[in-house]
Amino acid sequence: MDLVTVHAAALSNLTKGRASGSHYSSEYVYPFVPGVDGVGTTIDGRRVYFVLPEAPFGAMAEQTLVDPRHTIPVPAALNSVLAAAIANPGMSCWAALVERAHLQPGETVLVNGATGASGNVAVQVAKQLGAKRVIATGRNAVELESLRALGADAILPFDLRPGDSDGVDRFAAALAAEFTQGIDVVIDYLWGTSARTIITSIARAVEDAHPSASSR
Repeated sequence: MDLVTVHAAALSNLTKGRASGSHYSSEYVYPFVPGVDGVGTTIDGRRVYFVLPEAPFGAMAEQTLVDPRHTIPVPAALNSVLAAAIANPGMSCWAALVERAHLQPGETVLVNGATGASGNVAVQVAKQLGAKRVIATGRNAVELESLRALGADAILPFDLRPGDSDGVDRFAAALAAEFTQGIDVVIDYLWGTSARTIITSIARAVEDAHPSASSR
């Protein structure tokens, strides 16, 4: 086992779920130190990203114990806080785009919930992997606009609160206009009404003789 002096640890949903006992991987072993990943320095001076410290030790401590197979070097140009923060969202969208969707260069990707940390990274990763077109959706129009500089080719803000009865129709119409050009992959970080509207819009696009509007 490697003894790692921790510089930064991510407060992810997985970390919070394990700490509260609500996540399926919670082990209910006490004493317990929360934290599933982070960045730190090993005894021999290597700065590494680490994941899954040896229970009951966790990432949110001054030092922790980690299997060396669960560590990778952190590039010198990447600071420890940013490295710890982007690892989980980066890996989640990479797995979705590469392992699950098998994204091919030239395809179109829609990221639903693009203004969150995970969605923000997903927009950039999709573009780096060769997506011809990246569509970003979300509730915050100002934050969506900032994603253009990160690779978003189109932004679709929506307001689906119960008090806005026309919100779903406006969002569906905006989606329909985009889907006439085809959609290959959808990554969803929100679920709920927004995801249901996207699924319905894809189904209608196919029914309206736009077979390229299928998604994975």
